[in-house]
Amino acid sequence: MTESTASAASLAHPKTIAFIGGGNMAQALLGGLLASGADPTALRVSDPSPACREALAALGPLTLFDDNAAAADGAEAVVLAVKPQVLGPILTALAPVLAAQQAAPFVLSIAAGIDCASLLHWSGGVPVVRAMPNTPALLRSGVTALFATPGISAAQRGQAEALMAMAGTTYWLEEEGDLAAVTAASGSGPAYFFRLMEGMIDAAVAQGLTPSLARALVTETALGAARMATVPGADPAALRTAVTSPGGTTAAALEAFEAAGFAPMVTTAMAAAAHRANTLAEELGVPSALRAHHKGDEA
Repeated sequence: MTESTASAASLAHPKTIAFIGGGNMAQALLGGLLASGADPTALRVSDPSPACREALAALGPLTLFDDNAAAADGAEAVVLAVKPQVLGPILTALAPVLAAQQAAPFVLSIAAGIDCASLLHWSGGVPVVRAMPNTPALLRSGVTALFATPGISAAQRGQAEALMAMAGTTYWLEEEGDLAAVTAASGSGPAYFFRLMEGMIDAAVAQGLTPSLARALVTETALGAARMATVPGADPAALRTAVTSPGGTTAAALEAFEAAGFAPMVTTAMAAAAHRANTLAEELGVPSALRAHHKGDEA
C-alpha cells in the first residue's frame, strides 16, 4: 500500500464528473470539490429522490438529474455512489451511454464488496477504480484505499485520487484482494470505536455520572487518544504502556479486557467483516465464471 504524496489541490479533477447517487458520501465529496474551487456546472448528480436533490441543490449550483443516463452522458468520470445491491442493474443500463462517448470515461465505484471483474462486466469494459472510503469522510477526515484496473491511465489515476482526496487521506493498493482487509480495518472501523464509546458511556453512567458528562468525557478522551496515536512515530502499544502504571487503575481495566478475550474478539470481528466483504462479490456480483474471465482480462 502506498500513501498519496500529492495534495488534493495539486491533483487535476476530471473536467466533468457525474455522481450516480447523491447520498451522504456523494455530498461529502461534492462539498469538498466545491470548496476546492471546482466548477459547479461541471458537477452532475443523479438521484431519484426529490428530497435528496433538494439537499444537493443547497450545496451549490450543481446540475441535477433524476435520470442516470442523462447525468453520465459526456462525463469524464462517473462516480458510483449507490448501494451494492442496486449497482449491477444501474451500471448495466449505463454501459451503452459510456461506450458511445468520444472521450473515454472511467468509473469510480465506492460500493463495498463489488469487485472490478463485476464492474468491468457491467460497464462493458470501461476502465474502473474501486475506492473504500469511511464515514469520517463526511467531515473530510476520512481515509480511502483505492485500486485501479490496468486500463486506468496515469491521468485517470490522478483524477480518481483527486476526487477521493476531497474526503481525506488516500492510499493506493497493489492488490484488489486487500480491499476486504481495508473494509474490515477502516471501512467498518468507525463503528467499532463508536461501539466502544457507547459501552464506556453506559458504564460511566452506571457508576453515577450524568449521561451528558459521561458522553463528553468519553468522546473527548477518544479524540485526544486518536490525536496522540497519529503523531509521527507514535506507536499505540508504546502509548498504552506509557499510561499503564503497574498495579494502577488503567492496569486493572486492561487486565479485565484481556481476561474477557479482547484481542481474539477484535481479530474475530475484523475477520467477519473481511469475509462479508468477500462474500458480497459472490452474492451481488457477476457469476464466478464471468468473474474469472474478467480477471484474466485484467492480467
